[in-house]
Order: sequence, then structure tokens, then C-alpha cells
Amino acid sequence: MPVNDDDEVIRLAARGDGVTAKGRFAPLTAPGDRIASDGTIIAGPHRQVPPCRHFPLCGGCQLQHVDDGTYGAFLIDRIVSALSAQAVPLPTILPPNLSPPNSRRRASLRATRKGKAVFLGFNAEASHDIVDMRECHILRPELFALMTPLRTLLSKILPQRGAGGVRMTLVDQGVDVMLEGVSADSLEATTWLSDFAARHRLARLSIDDGYGAQPRWEPDPVTVAIDGVPVPFPEGAFLQATAEGEAALVAAVREAIGDARIVVDLFAGLGTFALSLPGRILAAEGARDAVLSLKSAANRAQRQIVVDHRDLFRRPFEADELSRFEAVVIDPPRAGAREQAAQLALSNVAKVASVSCNPATFARDAKILVEGGYRLEWVKPIGQFRWSTHVELVGFFARR
Repeated sequence: MPVNDDDEVIRLAARGDGVTAKGRFAPLTAPGDRIASDGTIIAGPHRQVPPCRHFPLCGGCQLQHVDDGTYGAFLIDRIVSALSAQAVPLPTILPPNLSPPNSRRRASLRATRKGKAVFLGFNAEASHDIVDMRECHILRPELFALMTPLRTLLSKILPQRGAGGVRMTLVDQGVDVMLEGVSADSLEATTWLSDFAARHRLARLSIDDGYGAQPRWEPDPVTVAIDGVPVPFPEGAFLQATAEGEAALVAAVREAIGDARIVVDLFAGLGTFALSLPGRILAAEGARDAVLSLKSAANRAQRQIVVDHRDLFRRPFEADELSRFEAVVIDPPRAGAREQAAQLALSNVAKVASVSCNPATFARDAKILVEGGYRLEWVKPIGQFRWSTHVELVGFFARR
């Protein structure tokens, strides 16, 4: 079969498509694959057999067809490309940390009922269609074990052709389940919910019918352990996707701040970093439920943590406030923290550990810091969302 050597796949684009030397996009290819003159893909050394029957239809994974080395290189390339686009001098890129298969401890699934059948799973790629999940190689077994029982429960409470959502999170007491977009107001429906929760030993079962979460089953207060400290876990709260990924993020942050003992943790959430760092910590967070949980946990554990309920988008810490600290940890949402980065750039803080789930906004904010006199020393890529195009990282900035 004739092969055009110039049509070898040389890299993966941001959405996971292969890109050839000629700039051609080739879906579901890996670097080293070749594109024959008739369009046939000739497998190269970095292609692997996808483990899941639902790949590539299911939107939960985009890169099951590439080996781990290629997946790690993809994470690095996303970061390098984002920094280069902002003209930020490239730092040392540390080896990526990849969470193993079947390690995802939280998931947000979609459900729909058609007749007596309930379809439950992730949406298909770039579609609202639901892939009815019959196997999964990213979810923790404790979560996947509930898929079939949840279909049975939803077949009773979802209306015909109705749709809803299921959030599952593995917490200290078991699995926390929230059913979204459904109602269960009758005595019969209430009995179904309590029987389901008891039979499967759930940590909590909540309903959100559009007016906020309503716990229907919670035999014991629900917590998540952070650095050995049980933190009250509000319904729908944010938790790092895998325990392995969380540990890698914390290790990188600790490496970045070094021996700093007076630290401010911005966008602190439930305290992933605040509870894992030594010294005196000021933790700032805008979500009220998270603030209350972190305060409670820190007080019970007698940690030196002061928690500030503060909207960092509307009221970022100013430069003179920040300059009182030896180090800053910042972990904003995907939109980044442009306003807070501008104040950091004016401060005298010696060390900044920047955690991000979006290389593009990380690079944008990094440019602000670099122009303000910081040097980006290194970046640690974190692959918590196994086989997806989602990239997380920790970057270390030091004052020049």
C-alpha cells in the first residue's frame, strides 16, 4: 500500500486529534501513525488498543488509543503551547503525574428515560446523546457498582422521556449521591429513596429538583479526609478528581513554597492545600459552604488556619496585603484570576505556587506575573482526568 511519508502524524492537537506533518487533522490517530493515500490509518508504535467498548463514542475519554508516554507528552505540549502563545519564557517542565485507571472518585452523569429503559452515563462526544455506560475504566469501582441499581431507581422516579443527572462522590463514609432534575415528593417515592440508600449503604442521598440540594438520607455527617483531617462535605462541593492527583498537587505546592511558614491560600475551597501545609495559613474562599466546612475542620484539628470568606474576583487581595506573606498558593477556577494576578505582580511575595485546570488562563496570568518581575521556574503537569484532554498543573514563580 503506498504511503506518503509526509503524512505521518507528528503530534496531538488540543482536542486530541492527530496532526500530520502537512497540518492535516486526523481523528483517533497517535503520533507515529501514517495516513495512506487512500485514507487508511497505518498504526504506529504509540497506538494502543482502547480498553473500553464505549470508546470513542463516550465523551468521558478522548485518548484511550494512545500509550502513556504519548498521553504525558500531550499534557506537556498543551502547557508549552499556552505559554508560548503568551510569550512567557519556557520553564523546566517536570515529568507528568498520571492518575491510574479506575481512580476517579467523583463523576457527574446524565440520565434519560425512554419507556421502561433508563440510559445512564456520560454524554457522547460533542453531543447531548447519552452513552449508556456498561463498563468504565476511569471510575472507582465503588461508583461504577451503583450504575445498575441507579437505573432501577431512576426508572421509578423519572417521568416518561424525562431527563436528569446523577452526581457521585466517594467520601469517608461511602458514596455520596445527588439526583438532579427529579422530584420525589410522594410517600412511595420517599420510601424508594430510603430503601435504595440503606440497601447500598450510601453516605448520603440528596435530591436537587431545581431549588437546591435536599438531603433525604444521611445517617452520619458526611466528610472527606484532607491530610487526615475530616472536613464536612457540602452537597455538590468540589473535590479533586482522584486521590492520586490530589497528592501530586499537594506535593508540588509544598515543593514550591519550601520553608515558607506564613502563607495565604487563595481560592482555598475545602482546604486541599491549607490543611496540608505547615505554618500559619490564611485561607480565602468565596463559597460560603466551603468556608464553614474549612473553619469547622481547622478548629477541631487545632490547625493554625484563619479562614476568610472573600470573593476574590470582586475583592482580590491587594499588593500590600499580599506582601505580608512569605508565599502565596492560588488555585482559581478555569477562568483564572486576572485581577488577583495583577495585584500579585505588584507585591513583594517571594514565592507563588499557582495551581490551574486550564493552561490557557494559567499562561495569561503567568504573563502578568512575569511582567511584574516574577520568573516561572518550573511546571508540574498533572493528569487527573485519565485519557481526557483536560490538563491540570502546578507552576512555581519566584521573585527575580
